[in-house]
Amino acid sequence: MATTATADPLAGEFLAELDQRLTAADRDLAELYPGDSGMRQPVHTVYVPADRFGADTAADWGRAAVAALDADGADLGTLADATGIPLAVVADVLPRVRDKLAREPVEDLRIDFEDGYGSHPDDVEDAAAQAAANALAQSSSAGGAPPFFGIRFKSLEAPTRRRGLRTLGLFVSGLIDQLGGELPAGFVVTLPKVTSVDQVAAMVAVCERLESATGLPAGRLRFEIQVETPQAVLGPDGAATVARMVHAAGARCRGLHYGTYDYSGALGVAAAYQSMEHPVADHAKAVMQLAAAGTGVRLSDGSTNVLPAGDRDAVHQAWRLHARLVRRSLERGFYQGWDMHPAQLPTRYLATYAFFRQGLPAALDRLRAYLAKADSGVLDEPATAQALAAFVVRGLDCGAVDPEEVTDSGGPDRETLDRLARRLTDST
Repeated sequence: MATTATADPLAGEFLAELDQRLTAADRDLAELYPGDSGMRQPVHTVYVPADRFGADTAADWGRAAVAALDADGADLGTLADATGIPLAVVADVLPRVRDKLAREPVEDLRIDFEDGYGSHPDDVEDAAAQAAANALAQSSSAGGAPPFFGIRFKSLEAPTRRRGLRTLGLFVSGLIDQLGGELPAGFVVTLPKVTSVDQVAAMVAVCERLESATGLPAGRLRFEIQVETPQAVLGPDGAATVARMVHAAGARCRGLHYGTYDYSGALGVAAAYQSMEHPVADHAKAVMQLAAAGTGVRLSDGSTNVLPAGDRDAVHQAWRLHARLVRRSLERGFYQGWDMHPAQLPTRYLATYAFFRQGLPAALDRLRAYLAKADSGVLDEPATAQALAAFVVRGLDCGAVDPEEVTDSGGPDRETLDRLARRLTDST
């Protein structure tokens, strides 16, 4: 008995109608969730009070970090015990850490006019803003500035709004004047204590005004949003305010940075228990991750106030805590954090380099198997290959891994890694 081909019921005019119905949704997905920009992300942000910043600050931090390492972690066994990182791993990564501290000790530096600086008479802060701009320009021109740097000014809350904006304007215009009408690619502004989407929209207007007044190209100024108030996480309507903030900022939003102590203090957590690993911190950061996913906005964990200072026992206790917290953040998808003291740099890089180097062999094995369509014992999909490639790229960017290590072991070259990671090109 002959059979008659059945026409596809989901074709023709129906598909055209469906395409039209979803046109707006397709456009919104592409515009609101463009994916990773491909720009390098620093592993940390160092905060330096504005009145303590100078052209040699980054190099000074590197020298102080090496001195701390020499004084309190002079041999491998001592350093392994002090940090909780296995001895063999310390032996592997320590030469790289020492090289990093000599070559590029600070990846991202924020000149702080907010909590770290405090309140000063207007003429004093005006002078500090101009002096900081001059020092940063000098450092940038001499090649001594970190690859990423900028300013944190006072918040847009009513009591500090005018002072903060005056400092921002003086600093940005002064820096541009010193650098011949341009801003370096790594420059970013930090917006603290954000409590509303309206403040983010206002910050966009501030950027537009500064660009117009200084002759910068439209869209050049970018900023980070510090998530350190309850209102930034959950609004009065029960919605995740931070998600609305990300989209209100549009392409200007470079990152979301968690503020450990302001946030947990505002939730009533006793001072002795405020930390990056408190449940309220994990909740806030999980909301941040959801809000930023797919948008290209980067995430940063906060800081610990237990600093490596004092006698050797105190330094070692602080090192062990810091190294553990850095590792914890990395495992949870937060590849950046705050450092507040030069002696935190050794543990920042020890823990970060250990994370990438320990995970590198397995990541390369799985990437090779994925590219060869071989049986690796793990069924990896394109999304997993993307994560594996992004892991290797992060290790390369921070200096934990050398390109030759990847290719000599049969791993993909950088171009292939970037393609797998679906990283776009964005130099601003």
